[in-house]
Amino acid sequence: MTTIAVLGAGKIGEALLSGLLSGGRRPEELMFTERYQERAAELTKQYGIRAVDVPTAAAEAEVLVVAVKPQDIDPVLDDLAPVVSDRNLVVSLCAGLPTTLYERKLPDSVPVVRVMPNTPMVVGKAMSVISAGRHAQPRHLELVEELLSTVGEVVRVPEAQQDAVTALSGSGPAYFFYLVEAMIDAGILLGIPRNVAEKLIIQSAVGAAAMMAETGTHPVILREAVTSPAGTTIMAIRELERHGVRAALLAAIEAARDRSQELGKAHEV
Repeated sequence: MTTIAVLGAGKIGEALLSGLLSGGRRPEELMFTERYQERAAELTKQYGIRAVDVPTAAAEAEVLVVAVKPQDIDPVLDDLAPVVSDRNLVVSLCAGLPTTLYERKLPDSVPVVRVMPNTPMVVGKAMSVISAGRHAQPRHLELVEELLSTVGEVVRVPEAQQDAVTALSGSGPAYFFYLVEAMIDAGILLGIPRNVAEKLIIQSAVGAAAMMAETGTHPVILREAVTSPAGTTIMAIRELERHGVRAALLAAIEAARDRSQELGKAHEV
């Protein structure tokens, strides 16, 4: 039995705990840390999982999942450093933070795996991307894959690609929400009631994603199948191109990648 402690029970931390329970983990195999007592009591009541402090988590759990905001990492590492050892596996869910930060702050030989999840973890549809730190072995990656597969899909990449991953899939859901929001507003502009516009666009987004996932067909082919000569879709596509939507997306994702790199550099010595 592998015991898991989630350090930081925000939305992502809670989603992981919920997913692990749904995947067959027992409450006694799990624990979490949470600085707000009211929030801790609420989660314990809802899931039957113990709230503990960091020393207890390090002593009792083999896997320590760090799920705090990047700007809150220093106090967590300060608490971990005196109590963690190479019997623990540290799994970082913090955007932009490299494994070298953990390896520098924690005792030698502590294995670290860096993960970039995203918010669809809340509904069991996350895209989690993992990379091994210097001391992480294949068995550590396999364990992390097993844990995260309870809340979505998992892929491995070299850590050098993690900032790009953060920009693509880590922030990716926000881009889709932004696009859906704009399309709903367009429906309202065209005279469709908001509740109807929401239904039309959300189901279209779900259906389009399912088509790409289930058919494996390239999105260009799927888009061309909807784009008939001199039809409505090609007129819309022309306007998207005229307004530089493709270029704006490329620039936005580059900017997100750059910010991820900045978050990591802020913690360099």
